[in-house]
Amino acid sequence: MDKVLGIGNALVDIMTKLPDDSTLDKFSLKKGSMQLYERDFADKINNETNSFDKSQSSGGSAANTIHGLANLGASAGYIGKIGSDSFGDFFQNDMKSNGIEPLMLKSNNETGRAIALISPDSERTFATYLGAAVELSDSDLTPEQFKGYKYLHIEGYLVLNHALMIRAAKLAKEHGLKISIDMASFNVVEDNLSFLKDYVRNYVDIIFANEEEAKAFTGKEPEEALNEIAEQCEVAIVKVGSKGSLIKSNGIIHKIDPIKANSVDTTGAGDLYASGFLYGMVNNMPLEKCGKIGSLCAGRVIEVIGSKMDNIIWDEIKSNI
Repeated sequence: MDKVLGIGNALVDIMTKLPDDSTLDKFSLKKGSMQLYERDFADKINNETNSFDKSQSSGGSAANTIHGLANLGASAGYIGKIGSDSFGDFFQNDMKSNGIEPLMLKSNNETGRAIALISPDSERTFATYLGAAVELSDSDLTPEQFKGYKYLHIEGYLVLNHALMIRAAKLAKEHGLKISIDMASFNVVEDNLSFLKDYVRNYVDIIFANEEEAKAFTGKEPEEALNEIAEQCEVAIVKVGSKGSLIKSNGIIHKIDPIKANSVDTTGAGDLYASGFLYGMVNNMPLEKCGKIGSLCAGRVIEVIGSKMDNIIWDEIKSNI
């Protein structure tokens, strides 16, 4: 089985269940978005919501995908930067305990965290303090980190660091890796559109985008966006929420139905879709089955709070596969 290497912002997710959307209004947070803030503002939001139900898990988009791949039985590694603190220890130990090779770099800064505010309708809004994660740079990457892997999965949030993105892509291509990218968030795509278009054209083989991200990238609705994206890479995937997903490769479109699910929290749905899809890819499965596994993983993760599922759920998923 081929190995998958992930690279992204190593964050600890603080999942916070909101009774209503008044907290979003109070802090002028755009529902469904991911916004970056200084530590003091992120801490203020965290403190303001102390009385709400909370849980903690290792996170960051690519880390979630890699975690899912490892739980499916794939061999995986992860590159990220953390602080020498309790959050950093928590993150690294979580990687190791799930059989992931943690290629972690250390910083004197605090480990980053993402406050995920979950609305009653399951939509989540992220207020993120990147901390040490943002210090991951092109100079941290070495050829040795990429040896033995066949896929590199990059989270779109890294697009804020152009030099890092380019260095990662060049090292991946030098070692024969295919590159997949998750577009991450519509506002990130909008703010970095020119760079992303060049990056996709020059380096990317597999693209994951939801309908908002696909529209931000192309200006078009899902199926037209899929067609345009597919002209720029080997495999294009556009996720359309409760309508499932669309996959296009070599001129052929596959429409994948969602599974029936009781949505509690959409955090990690896109990341775990990528886990399932890439698991199919590394096992040389047909694209339609890759999509179905992605849909299965996404459908199950939205039934729990946060992006992590217990072993019982993973056993059920693997049995269904």
